[in-house]
Amino acid sequence: MLPDLLHPIASCRVDREQTRLAIVLAFSGGVSGGLFSDALERASFAPSTWDPSLYVRDVFLPEFVARCFRIRIGHDDLALATAHLVKLLATPPADPAIIEYRRAILAELVRSPELCKELTGIYLTLRKFRARLENATGTARWDAQRRQLDILQLFKDLVDAMAVSHLARLRDFGLRIQAGEPYRSLSDLLAYDEHLATLDLKVRVGADGSIRGFQILSVQQNDANPFVPSVARRWLTKLELFVRGFRFSDQEVIARLIDAVFDGVQDEMVPLVQLLGDLEFYLGALGFRDIAQAAGLEVCLPELVAPHAPRRLQGLFNPLLFAQNIKVVACNLDIDRHDATVLVTGPNSGGKTRLLQGLALAQLLAQCGVFVPARSGCLALAPALVVSLIQETKVDQAEGRLGMELMRIRELFERLPPGAMVILDELCSGTNPSEGEEIFELVLRMLTRLRPQTLITTHFLAFAARLEKERKIAELRFLQVQLGPDQQPTYAFAPGVARTSLAGQAAARLGVTGDQLMSLIERNIALERASAGTPGR
Repeated sequence: MLPDLLHPIASCRVDREQTRLAIVLAFSGGVSGGLFSDALERASFAPSTWDPSLYVRDVFLPEFVARCFRIRIGHDDLALATAHLVKLLATPPADPAIIEYRRAILAELVRSPELCKELTGIYLTLRKFRARLENATGTARWDAQRRQLDILQLFKDLVDAMAVSHLARLRDFGLRIQAGEPYRSLSDLLAYDEHLATLDLKVRVGADGSIRGFQILSVQQNDANPFVPSVARRWLTKLELFVRGFRFSDQEVIARLIDAVFDGVQDEMVPLVQLLGDLEFYLGALGFRDIAQAAGLEVCLPELVAPHAPRRLQGLFNPLLFAQNIKVVACNLDIDRHDATVLVTGPNSGGKTRLLQGLALAQLLAQCGVFVPARSGCLALAPALVVSLIQETKVDQAEGRLGMELMRIRELFERLPPGAMVILDELCSGTNPSEGEEIFELVLRMLTRLRPQTLITTHFLAFAARLEKERKIAELRFLQVQLGPDQQPTYAFAPGVARTSLAGQAAARLGVTGDQLMSLIERNIALERASAGTPGR
């Protein structure tokens, strides 16, 4: 009975002993800063067949989490444990049952606003619990006791909230704790702190509204609480301690009561650390949905189909574009066979790379069990994902561009299992077209042996047109950027091979036509003559 919301078979994924020790030190006022984040960064997850080094950088996963996984309360975006979320999203579970478990919880949150509100309330209380535990305030002894009582009260509030939760796993955890003797002692101690006695007062108020005096009419002690002894018992206890030579103040007694109660519940506090991360996973996914809807887009939990089934995504978009404050245009992707290799052609700035990033994120998020950036669709689970979109030149690289490209291809085949999803940008662009096309075609033919689902962008338009015409590779499919009546990209895609890369239009847009460059040259000459005092012709 652990509050594990990520796996159907619950487990404590944080280091129990190390986290418990950190909680003990934090409760006593010792080292406490970063307790939750440190424990979450070391948390374990279910086994995964995916290698994050093959895709995290190229899909900008940390940036996606920071910008799209948000929990907003009012007008404020709460700070989340982003390192934990990135690690969680970067390692999709290999077990389909885990994916379905997460999808079921998320679907229930969508159907039930009441449940969503309930989990948000638990999450906010958890944040208060963490803040009080990690940030000791006050230096006086009574301030420390007040802080410890506040921590125990927040823990009780969390247990009580979970005991009535609509999620069975949280409810079972809360009810189990409530049924134990440590919880009853905790309740009695907090009731003692809250209700020692009831006083009837007679208050005298002056003409200016201020209190001029008061008189205690009666005092009714809360005798039902086991922590509240009778008056005679208190005096006899103090007399006995005095005779024995002990000098215990009331504050020292309450301190020992607090320690005793805390000892009984400290182990139950450990799973709350992972629960915070679990709630951020789901509430952050709902925040992603809200951001998409605010931009006029939709997300979905796609249908998970058999490996041999076609892949389809309607209204696919790239959520990384939200950061650029531009209107994001969705597109449709329809791949009729699971092992197709799709060549994507079209002009620069036409959306090819963004399409690949959006598709890679969709596959990753689908296999983590959360919303994908598409209105609807069906995807098959893949045993691995390989994304290569960013090619950087390194100062210490031993090879030129061709050598680096060949190494990129070699590394791909070294680490590529059968049936994986492969996403490549501008394959063989680092060499001359004739040699590049030869290597390109070799790669295409070798990939068919592994039967992956592959998308590759290329500017080898004549080469792609020849492959489309010859149809020698049965698995090949072709997509091109659709152009509008003004020959501008629409950011939609259609079957076929692009006829032009619109290099001339891109040059004009960026100021690289002959006239534009000549104008810059003449301007620089004029400036040089003016600075030298030479009159122009």
